[in-house]
Amino acid sequence: MQKDPLPFTSPLLNTGATRPTSVSIPSATLAAATPRATANNNLNNSPLGNGVYAPPQSQSLPPTQPTLRTPTESFSVSAFRRRSLCSIDQPGVVMTRLPQELEDTQHEFGSKLVVIMVGLPARGKSYLVKKLQRYLTWLQYDTKVFNVGNRRRIASKGDNRNGTSHSHAFFDPKNTAAKEIRDELALESLEELIAWLKQGGRVGIHDATNSSRERRKLLLNRLEQEPNCRVLFIESICTDPVVLAHNLTMKLSSPDYKDMDERQAREDFRKRLENYERAYQTLGEEDEEDGIQYCKLINVGKKVIAYNIQGYLAGQCIFYLMNFNLSPRCIWLTRHGESVDNIVGKIGGDAPLSARGKRYGDCLSRFIQHQKKENKKSRRVEAEAGMAISPLRERTVAVWTSMLTRTKETVEGFDPKEYDIKHIRFLNEIYAGICEGLSYTEIEMEYPEEFEARRVNKLFYRYPGMGGESYLDVIQRLNPLIIELERMTSDLLIVTHRVVLRILLGYLMDIDRSKMPEMDVHLHTLYCVEPKPHGTVVRKYRWDEELDWFVEESVDK
Repeated sequence: MQKDPLPFTSPLLNTGATRPTSVSIPSATLAAATPRATANNNLNNSPLGNGVYAPPQSQSLPPTQPTLRTPTESFSVSAFRRRSLCSIDQPGVVMTRLPQELEDTQHEFGSKLVVIMVGLPARGKSYLVKKLQRYLTWLQYDTKVFNVGNRRRIASKGDNRNGTSHSHAFFDPKNTAAKEIRDELALESLEELIAWLKQGGRVGIHDATNSSRERRKLLLNRLEQEPNCRVLFIESICTDPVVLAHNLTMKLSSPDYKDMDERQAREDFRKRLENYERAYQTLGEEDEEDGIQYCKLINVGKKVIAYNIQGYLAGQCIFYLMNFNLSPRCIWLTRHGESVDNIVGKIGGDAPLSARGKRYGDCLSRFIQHQKKENKKSRRVEAEAGMAISPLRERTVAVWTSMLTRTKETVEGFDPKEYDIKHIRFLNEIYAGICEGLSYTEIEMEYPEEFEARRVNKLFYRYPGMGGESYLDVIQRLNPLIIELERMTSDLLIVTHRVVLRILLGYLMDIDRSKMPEMDVHLHTLYCVEPKPHGTVVRKYRWDEELDWFVEESVDK
């Protein structure tokens, strides 16, 4: 695994723990707690991002009677891994304590999952892959996509200098020479995936059609040589004519058809699709005989068939994929209006709004009401033009806030008869433990070590004291809301706090985890995120106090 630049705390296992002050630590304590992240900790002596912890050699454990082992009883990576009874392995949340014999193999531990995509072209596989990669990366699993089509385009000199690197004839199942090349490219991509997992990756996604049992068996035979990898097949099936037509249009803009006449490109892709359909074999009973785990998603999750799903990570993938949809919607996100604590620079607490913050809340309610009417008009136009992917229907706009006073007061101008308003504890600001109610200047003076530890590694730093949280804690408690966000078909306004807003935008905008904790999310700024089949559209608005209205600004990732 690519190691994090600095050590970090395992948040849920170390609640309220203080920084170790002695080099002699009881083994029972080590099992339940882990050292907090500091600027001076040695990376090799700290918890790792893959949930593995090896006690530092400088620490002395209570003396125990030596255990004699025969050569057949010696520790090995595979034997130790097979012994594990728990499949929950969340980065920064779960640790595996290793014996000293295996300290040098830390990167080999943690869930290793290979996701193999299955399906005809233009069935939304790449869309599913991008969504899944974004979600798992947000959960802090190192995830990478290995696209066989990209490898084919790079490896081929092409038979059309200005257009497709391979014409439809290359995909003819009777073209034996071409089939051997396609299988070779699929195996090369798989080898690259396996090598990446061995370097510390967690989830590798093999993005290809893999539409025949012969091809899938070829990949499985290779993966059977890797005992630490689990395999999950995900098949995307689409029969919705509107979605298929949209996917076809998107496919014609792919690199395969760059600078090609649209009519010629459409005809070539139609013939390519016919070739794939002749050899296509859906996942079924014959695949089940190999003991595989798979999931079939039909029409973007409207129907889901899951078989033999094993392990926490595979289960998380399936649960996520079966909860999203293609309905057009706007997700509005903002921090609360200015509070009295914001004026004096205090963090945490439950302060009310200032007079300026209340003005922001009033303007926010008027602006969302205006946008609600504008969205209704534009969606009606799309439906009448036959461009809508999902049917047009009347929707109630949802409003979510945290349980803290400053967010509740920000939405006081929203009528509960017109909006579905909910106050959700998951959206509360990060809890700063013993630093609650202090300014950053006061924290630097009273707790200089904590201030420095937070500065150098904000993502993994955890506030000291009972209930103190890290960004990783907040990510885990926001996970159910992300699933709900993907499931919802209505517009939504979220009024929350700085850290929570950074984490939500980090997911929605697919922002690198190293940049997410440093995002500038100022007070009185409103973001609008629109999930689209081809990506995410983001707009940003700033409250102009003189105009008492919102002005659109450019978005910087």
